[in-house]
Amino acid sequence: METPSINDLNICVATENGSGSASSNNILFKAIFKMGIPCSSKNMFPSNIQGLPTWYQIRASAEGYLSRKDDIDVMVMFNDATAAKDIYRVRDGGLILYDDSNPLPAQLKREGVQYVGFPANKLVAKLVPASPLRAKQRNMLYVGALAYLFGIDMEVIKAVLEDAFGKKPAVIESNLICIDAGYQYMKEKGFSQNIARLEVIPNGNKGKIITEGNTVAALGAIYGGASVICWYPITPSSSLAEAMEFYLPKLRKLKDGKKTYAIVQAEDEIASAGMIAGAGWAGARAMTSTSGPGLSLMNETIGLAYYAEIPCVFFIVQRGGPSTGLPTRTQQADISLMYGASHGDTRHMILIPHDMNSCFDFARQSFNYADRFQTPVFVAMDLDLGMNLWPSEPLKLQPEPFDYGKRLSAEQLEEWSKAGKKFRRYFDQDGDGIPYRTVPGNQNRMASYFTRGSGHDADARYSEDETDYKYILDRLRKKFETARKFVPKPVVEKERGVKTGIICYGSSYEPVREARDRLKAAGLKTNHMLIRALPLTSEVRDFLVEHETIYLVEQNRDGQMAAIIKDENPDLGSKVTSILVYNGLPVAAGEVVRQIFDAAQLAQPKTA
Repeated sequence: METPSINDLNICVATENGSGSASSNNILFKAIFKMGIPCSSKNMFPSNIQGLPTWYQIRASAEGYLSRKDDIDVMVMFNDATAAKDIYRVRDGGLILYDDSNPLPAQLKREGVQYVGFPANKLVAKLVPASPLRAKQRNMLYVGALAYLFGIDMEVIKAVLEDAFGKKPAVIESNLICIDAGYQYMKEKGFSQNIARLEVIPNGNKGKIITEGNTVAALGAIYGGASVICWYPITPSSSLAEAMEFYLPKLRKLKDGKKTYAIVQAEDEIASAGMIAGAGWAGARAMTSTSGPGLSLMNETIGLAYYAEIPCVFFIVQRGGPSTGLPTRTQQADISLMYGASHGDTRHMILIPHDMNSCFDFARQSFNYADRFQTPVFVAMDLDLGMNLWPSEPLKLQPEPFDYGKRLSAEQLEEWSKAGKKFRRYFDQDGDGIPYRTVPGNQNRMASYFTRGSGHDADARYSEDETDYKYILDRLRKKFETARKFVPKPVVEKERGVKTGIICYGSSYEPVREARDRLKAAGLKTNHMLIRALPLTSEVRDFLVEHETIYLVEQNRDGQMAAIIKDENPDLGSKVTSILVYNGLPVAAGEVVRQIFDAAQLAQPKTA
């Protein structure tokens, strides 16, 4: 028999979407977190409201790993439609918890796993009167059953319920009755298992919070000064704007009660992009949130904001594509689309968070970048970061100064006039590619200019002259090159003498962190670079130069980041091998390890 591991467990709950399992799963996950055990959750849900399969994985990791685990130790089999496949998702020696109110069909019996059955339907029928609530309360029974099997104290469960429903004692009581029924049934029958035990780690998660990327990005945008938010609902970005609707009234209101912000749900993505471009032109800190299909619709307005040099921020929460694709699955497949959004020659700044704190920090900083460089800025998230719950260090919620860049006041223009200088809206005064700007309301007579999305010269006059057009495009490129010196630099971890490197970005960070430990245990030491922004900084080229073999992990089919790196470093591009995961699921470390070893084996010289 196996020796139970301590605080190393992966549970997968298979249910129907809309069955109420989200509440049950969150209670179970938060109870493990409250025990001080490092843990993470991954929700794989369908793109409908009710009826299709959903899987929710909860991972407890004594090593502190937060990525999706390759192997499932325990399957809660509560969906008949997927049961035939779910029994084979569990590793050999794993456990299947199922409802045995009816006999288990012969085709669902598998050798090499432990079956634990309990009559969930019969138990809930005794506890809950016939109502739509009964089906949802049934899920609470597996919370109690798992709590008994793996050592979660009922007092911890009760504390989680009180945190969630503190002002609703009747809800706490009804849930607790069902959870306790599952717990007591397991106890009375004497069920046991040898897979794992969950044990309290005193102060294990002290000071940490549980949150999701969309929520903390919304808070970051608020602390970054966002005052105009225009959006159109689209999965998986809607909850970002909804979080702003929740927090702005609490955090951004004058003493007289007047609002200092505007939130507009536009008629479509095209309108929302136009609205933020107009607000950015007027001097407001303006933003939208969307995903790939919405970004496609916004392309023409993005081009206008790029060429007319209007600051605005686009939060792109990436999902499976192309087209509508897999709207509730995760990917990193819109990097190319963001980088060159719109038609013609464009290049855009992209901030790429990888955890909860960087979601907050980059959201806040994005408005300073947009104002400083007078350009659209993208914050590239994904569904895994945005919608799954993550443990995190507390956010740094103190305000930071706003950087409005080269925005001239009436007083500054008066000083220019006295010094004999002329305000030229699209002229490079300082050699960095960034012109000076004024906003409506500036009373100085020199402040006015025509905003040009069409061809224009350095003085904002309409022009189709080829020299003027080339000057503007070259200056925009120079501005982009200036940005390389200011965007967040990569995080590099390296040891002297190691010649193999791994590059990743965004939510690929956690599986790569775990994969590097596995590779090291197997005899392959690696250095690591986490890219946090585009344009690429000089540190990326340095990393390429310093290593003989480089694996670049990303979540798309075509190696979009690899293409950018190779395009900018053609002499070093042959060193880069793409490790690609694009099945829509959060990346698991085992897949990264497998692909790296496969690639390394292929690279070995063949002997006669």
